[in-house]
Amino acid sequence: MFYQPKNGFDLPHNPLKAIVTPRPIGWIGTRSNEGALNLAPYSFFNIVSDNPPLVMFSSSGFKDSVAFAEESGEFTANMAGEHLAKEMNATSVSAPRGTSEFEYAGLTPAPCELIKAPRVAEAYAALECIVVEVKRLHGKDGVLSETYMVIGEVVGVHIDEAILVDGLIDIARSRPVSRLGYMDFATTDKVYEMSRPKWEE
Repeated sequence: MFYQPKNGFDLPHNPLKAIVTPRPIGWIGTRSNEGALNLAPYSFFNIVSDNPPLVMFSSSGFKDSVAFAEESGEFTANMAGEHLAKEMNATSVSAPRGTSEFEYAGLTPAPCELIKAPRVAEAYAALECIVVEVKRLHGKDGVLSETYMVIGEVVGVHIDEAILVDGLIDIARSRPVSRLGYMDFATTDKVYEMSRPKWEE
């Protein structure tokens, strides 16, 4: 089949998000200038550069994560391991502004080293990020959408040594949860290694 997104599709649900999978989950922790805490999972999340180290998340709507990150200039990106899958999902609740999803999901907001935004104490890893850009996205027609992208530079990295084996993060131990299409999620069970080939004439 073929379809143009602008014309819709003759399927029960949008297949685009089931094609671009798996998507890592950025579990974004923020703190407003007034001290309100927020924690929310975003599957539109990824690392976009290693030099400088940049990560991004995007939000459908100007939600607390975007608002707090913009006003404070900070956020954390926490690893959502399988052991925290239920808690991660709980923080996706549509709660009133200013509600602490940390408290709602029974999670511990831990202090960071360089920023005031909280990280998830129970997470195997967390990134401390300084906001470098908040951008309202638009399509090829130039019309602004209701989607906002936040890019942050990673200035600090927390790793639980329980997931390190010979100095490398062991995915079999960290078991990060990823988002698939629809309401489906996955945990990595099989890992294999491939080296980049060398060009030979």
